[in-house]
Amino acid sequence: MNECFGKYFILNGELRPAVEFESSMVYEGESVYEVLRIINGLPVFFYDHISRLESSTRYQKRIPLADTVTLRKDIARLLSSEEKGEINLKVVFNYNNENSNRLIYFIESVYPSPEQYNHGVYGILYHAERKDPESKVINHKLRSEIYHRLIMDNAYEALLVNRNNCITEGSRSNIFLINGDNLFSAPDNEILNGITRMHIIEICRENGIKVNYGCLKADRLMEYESAFMSGTSPVILPFNRIGGFEFNVNHRYIKLLRDLYLEKAEDSMRRFAGENSLT
Repeated sequence: MNECFGKYFILNGELRPAVEFESSMVYEGESVYEVLRIINGLPVFFYDHISRLESSTRYQKRIPLADTVTLRKDIARLLSSEEKGEINLKVVFNYNNENSNRLIYFIESVYPSPEQYNHGVYGILYHAERKDPESKVINHKLRSEIYHRLIMDNAYEALLVNRNNCITEGSRSNIFLINGDNLFSAPDNEILNGITRMHIIEICRENGIKVNYGCLKADRLMEYESAFMSGTSPVILPFNRIGGFEFNVNHRYIKLLRDLYLEKAEDSMRRFAGENSLT
């Protein structure tokens, strides 16, 4: 299946028709990537995503295939090629033996419904660990295994559990638990620190909300009042149940954090629009 979801894509700075896109350019060799959310033709937290892309590249001991200015121009060019109201965009640095390619393309995007935000979603526990949690590298085998498990269990997200029975992160999100006035999350060095998670923690710091870091025991979920995931597509989405444990989806922090996060997201889009208009 061709994952390029649009009429065009960018290959090494050139605008190409989507019919020329080949999945092998992404899934053969090693790929470092970022997924950005596009709203009304503008990327959300562009600079944060590109900074993390550069960090992932350095972590993998690879040479970046483009700088921030080049990527900003490439993305602006793709966005101007066709109108997309709200969709995700993928930036990939692919390293395949002697060949290296950078690709930018739209991907099919599924966002939570208003009902899911209001009533929460179902999560499952899945025993697995990322090889390099601090860098965003495509692991097609793990992704495929989790995808099939989610379908079988009719679940929205899988929470990864490591060898110490600690919940680290979601398969495509970060995880927060709430108890009273405190948030709980896994240590930074055990997860891929998502851009949404980073801003949630910043918002908590600005508003005096305490975030505790440590092992979130998978068999002690009954000790927490609420739970939510964070990520590019879900933003902040509550769980109504994880495995056999039920949670309150209406904790005051969930709406507060979502509203404050969306304000920051809008500011980042205005920044991109203003700087792009000068180039």
